[in-house]
Amino acid sequence: MIQRRSKRRLMNEINVVPYIDVMLVLLIIFMITAPLIQPSQIELPEIGKSSAPPAEPLEVMIAANGNLTLRDRAGADKEQQVDRNQLVELIRARQAQNTDQPVVIAADKNVRYEEVIQVMDLLQQQQIRKIGLLTKSK
Repeated sequence: MIQRRSKRRLMNEINVVPYIDVMLVLLIIFMITAPLIQPSQIELPEIGKSSAPPAEPLEVMIAANGNLTLRDRAGADKEQQVDRNQLVELIRARQAQNTDQPVVIAADKNVRYEEVIQVMDLLQQQQIRKIGLLTKSK
């Protein structure tokens, strides 16, 4: 008896035909859909839109003894001692001229926080807008 052995050869080649088929299908899909895609247009903002620079804030300073001082940074740093009624009148007059006039409150570090809140509350009750607190950076 003759023994016959079946020898199987190892296949060391890759069948690339399926890959070529997939690539051709994708190529056809992209060729059909590419003309249908329209590029979008983006409207970018322009630089010249803002006509005026922001106004310098009015600074309400509260001293350690509780005295109020109003500093106008736009007016060459003029400072004037005011009471609470004068403070409201002066700020209203400035905001009547410029509606975007900001107001910042600066207090001595020894002033009780309650006094700062009272001044802020007074300004808010008198319909004064754009009130902020001024802090010292280290």
